[in-house]
Amino acid sequence: MDFKTEFVPLTVQPQEIESYSFDIITQEIGEHPFSEEQYPVVQRVIHASADFDLGRSLVFHPEAVQAGIAAIRAGKTIYADVQMVQVGISKPRIEKFGGDVRVYISDPDVAKEAKAANLTRAIIATRKAVREQPDGIFVIGNAPTALLELIRLIKTGEARPSLIIGMPVGFVSAAESKDELAKLIGGDVPFITNIGRKGGSPVSVAAVNALSLMAER
Repeated sequence: MDFKTEFVPLTVQPQEIESYSFDIITQEIGEHPFSEEQYPVVQRVIHASADFDLGRSLVFHPEAVQAGIAAIRAGKTIYADVQMVQVGISKPRIEKFGGDVRVYISDPDVAKEAKAANLTRAIIATRKAVREQPDGIFVIGNAPTALLELIRLIKTGEARPSLIIGMPVGFVSAAESKDELAKLIGGDVPFITNIGRKGGSPVSVAAVNALSLMAER
């Protein structure tokens, strides 16, 4: 291949690029508090973000990884807060076990109800998902109001997610919503979250894809 820059990449083979990346992450992360089953999730989050601080800030409910794998293998529906999360998840691995990935934030009925109630569409979409499958897998990478509403529904007994991946990014309520989720660490609802403002679709997707790879293996 004729490259126009002076720099020549180490490889252009996709699998080799990923393998080299993971080697670099393992070398650079050094000592960490994560278990052997948690580390693949951390590794893929760092791979998706190139952010070691974000990776180190991950918080796992003690049963999160095993619960996530079991839920994927059981074909639980994955509910994403936005389309960016939905499109990033590896659907063939989810569908292999009978699951699918849904997002309701752009549904006309959600928009209509949100406008009438003067609430965010993320809140209404979360309520719709919980009504459909209260024990689904909920993946929230952008909307803190979705995460806060899900926590509220857990506390009222209306929702009992098989797993929450809650890593919304932003400056308004993002860190606070994750702090509220982390407070559930002694309860029976498994979750993966992180501390602080960082997060977003790519890292939330990375966590799901790490779990689905483990489920497949």
